[in-house]
This record gives sequence, structure tokens and C-alpha cells, in this order.
Amino acid sequence: MPAYKQMGSIPIKRHIKHERDTGESFLNQGLYYEHVTTMAGFDQGYSISYHLRPPTRVKEINSFGEIDLSCRETALRPHHIQTQQLERSGESILGRVPLFKNNDILVSRAQPDKQQQHIYRNAGATEIIFITQGSGHIESMFGTLPYKQYDYIVIPQGTAYLIKSNKIEDESHLIIETPSLVQLPQRYLNPQGQLKLGAPFYERDIHGPSEALCVDQDEECTILCKQDTLINEIIMAHHPFDVVGWDGVVYPYTINALDFEPITGTVHQPPPIHQFFEASGFVVCTFVPRHLDLHKQAIKVPYAHSNVQMDELLYYVDGNFSSRKGISSGSVTMHPRGLTHGPHPGTITKSESETFVNELAVMIDTVQPLQLCEAALSIADPNYPVSWMENS
Repeated sequence: MPAYKQMGSIPIKRHIKHERDTGESFLNQGLYYEHVTTMAGFDQGYSISYHLRPPTRVKEINSFGEIDLSCRETALRPHHIQTQQLERSGESILGRVPLFKNNDILVSRAQPDKQQQHIYRNAGATEIIFITQGSGHIESMFGTLPYKQYDYIVIPQGTAYLIKSNKIEDESHLIIETPSLVQLPQRYLNPQGQLKLGAPFYERDIHGPSEALCVDQDEECTILCKQDTLINEIIMAHHPFDVVGWDGVVYPYTINALDFEPITGTVHQPPPIHQFFEASGFVVCTFVPRHLDLHKQAIKVPYAHSNVQMDELLYYVDGNFSSRKGISSGSVTMHPRGLTHGPHPGTITKSESETFVNELAVMIDTVQPLQLCEAALSIADPNYPVSWMENS
């Protein structure tokens, strides 16, 4: 969870009347309406917000549609998914293209060609949106949250939000959805919950909403609400962003990949040093530009590796991917458990004189096996499994 934050007008204690000073109030009751958002029942973090009107004023609920997450059983093999081939289509939410899934995670890509049309709530999952390209801001009941290129945007489960891009034709996203809590790695925190001095980022690198947003609009407002594969249309009697103040630790926030402080050793360091987030069933790491290994005989690309209990997903964002050939920005590789992968032929020798690697990539390691969605299989490189042969 991010650090405790408060914005706007809140009473001196929780669960007491927050009375309005002036003006008419809803049904002339003279108060703001408390709304508590909790995680993991009541055992984890929470926030308390105060609305102009009760946040329960639903007028109508309709079925909107269903997301196709059909998967095809595939052979146990490495995969290279060429998401650069995806055409721009749809908006930032409904235009998402699902690629991989298991019970703990859904990984998608989005390259929208139009602005988000409806407020959206993912009732079944916390979302991590990685901004490959683009900038803008997100609006929610917690206020306005700016974002920029290479930001991770973490949106708590159940949060209604609206993405407003500065230039929609520049937007490109990787989206991770999970029904579990998304947290900073526990080993980065001291017993008081503060990020340790040796952690690769600091509280100042984590940014919550920058300004309050109180929308006083007593007119019908539509929210698209997703649960698993189903989307419902919820018609509220008023705009849901009518919050005058809130406090707590549950709110959308950003942290930029380039604010990560990489660790370099005399020899190659293992992927856990690059970890950004942890959740039930998977971790998220980020490989950022960094100095290479310092030992004069160091092999400066990753060693051949068999990860026997996790699937490894790697999304190539930008830069020079020193251990790979035939990979470019937008590529996604998946190396399943039990199989060996490693540097492509010639990359070990090529790296000997290099002292710095200018690469940016997102890695997701999952405990449960990943399935490939139909959209991923349609843009897969069939020759990737044999690309380690010398004459490939």
C-alpha cells in the first residue's frame, strides 16, 4: 500500500457526522455521506471518503457485454508474441487485447484510437497499467492523478475511474489485472512500514492524486463495471466523483520505472533485485538502464536458466536487449516452467566490451501456469523455440 494520504474536507474523527456549513444538501440532511473502502475484508488497508450524495444511488443495471478470454491448449514451448503487430483499435478499456491468463492474473495490451467513453470500474481485480507510451491524467473519486511515459499506475479493485489522454494516438499500455492485493515487496519495508534506506525506490517516488475533484452533477451517469469476463452497465442517479474529501491508504497511485535504483554487482545479479510489486501468485520486476557487471571476467548477459516452478513473462519496452536477437519494442516472450532459456548465440561475446545496458523491460513471474489467449496465438512467432540454434 502507498503511504497514508488525506485530501479535501474530512471530520475530526471517523464515523461521525460531517456537517455542511452552507448551502443546500441532499434531501436537506445537512451532511456529507461517509463511504469506507476496505481491502481483504476489513483486515488490510482502507480509505474513507465523503460524498455530496449517498454513493448507493443506483437507478438501473443492464448487461453490457462479455470479454472473450478463450484460450487454446498449446505445446510446452517458449513463445514470442509480437504485439507490435496489433493495430490501434478501441478505447483504453474496451480496446484491451488479452494475451495471457491464469487464476491469479490477466495480462493484456491496449493501443487505443479513441478516448475512454465511460467511467469504468473493475469490481473483480486490482489493475496495474504500465504506460509504454502516452501521458495524461486519471480521474476518480480520489481526485486527479497525472501519468506519464513509463509510469506504473496502480488502481485499487473497485475504484471507478476515467483515463483522459493528452494525445490518444500516442497511448500504448500493458495491463495486469489480479483479484489479489498488489503490494510493495515486504523485504523493502522496515517494521514501521517505511521503505528502507536500501530499497530501490522511496516514498517520494510514489505519487497519489495531485488535486481534489468534486463533481456536483445530479444527473444520470453511466459506469461500466467488470467482474471476470462480464461487463454490466450501472446507471447512477448522480456523478460518482462527488467527493469533498478523503483519507487513508487505498487510492490510485503512480511510480515511474526510471525512478527505480538498479543494483549492480561484480557478477550477474538475479531477477529478484529488480522487483517492483508482489501479489498472490506472481511478482512484477522491471529491468531498467544500468551498469553491467564489474568483474573483468564477468559474463554480462543472463546465464541459461531453468525456472522449474514459475512461468516467466517478459515485455520488452525500449532499448537494446543485449541477450536477445529478433526481439524489439512491443515483443512479449513467455518461457514456461521446466524448460531452459538463456542468451541467444553470439550475445555473450558481443557483451564482453559493454559496460552499460540501455534496456527497459517488465517481467512477470507466475506461480500457476499461464494460458495463451487466442489473440496472442494469432501474433506468435512460430520460429522462436528454435532461435537458439547457431544458424537460426
